[in-house]
Amino acid sequence: MADASDNLDLWTRSDQYHNSFLIKPDPALEATQNNTREKGIKYEISVSPAQGKFLHLLLLSIGAKRVLEVGSLGGYSAIWMARALPDDGEVVALELNQLHAETIEENVKNAGLASKVKVNVGPAHASMQAMHPETPFDLVFIDADKPNNTNYFIEAKRLVRKGGVIIVDNVGRSGRVCDESYNNASAEGVRALLRHIKDDPEVEATTIHTVGEKGFDGFTFAYRK
Repeated sequence: MADASDNLDLWTRSDQYHNSFLIKPDPALEATQNNTREKGIKYEISVSPAQGKFLHLLLLSIGAKRVLEVGSLGGYSAIWMARALPDDGEVVALELNQLHAETIEENVKNAGLASKVKVNVGPAHASMQAMHPETPFDLVFIDADKPNNTNYFIEAKRLVRKGGVIIVDNVGRSGRVCDESYNNASAEGVRALLRHIKDDPEVEATTIHTVGEKGFDGFTFAYRK
């Protein structure tokens, strides 16, 4: 039986094969990854190219104009999403770390998207609680510290429009979430979110598990009724 490293190699090669047909080389995104890495930021935990394009296509398909990103790291996913928005669209990126925030601003400027991406620095939950936008968001992408998943989700539901989408990333956790004896704060953050959504009549949701160059993971997709 193949071990996990063999599986990851297969999944990575499969991702790269499909990407070679479906995702064009992109100097701006490559520069974003390189600049993020050079700043000492763990760029490898950002979304994969396939995941970035999925977000891009999803935003195009729903005609999105306003996006809230909870946790943006170096701005890689923000660039993918901002490109899907109209000229007057906006990605509001929440980031705790000042270095990360500065890197996001640098990367989106280099990608020619500074007018579409606004970075808010500080604890994401507090930043969300302080928001009372006149126009709700079309999509909220949650990709921050997992123990706060439910807190982020509750605020995201308040901030997204009816008919809008909330995506919570990294909920697969290599399949360990279903093992409740696995005592891990991130896994428990996912479990708490699932328990919350189960009893929330205002959303419909599903989890899609994924394999690829980021390993075995997944995301929860929620529709705001």
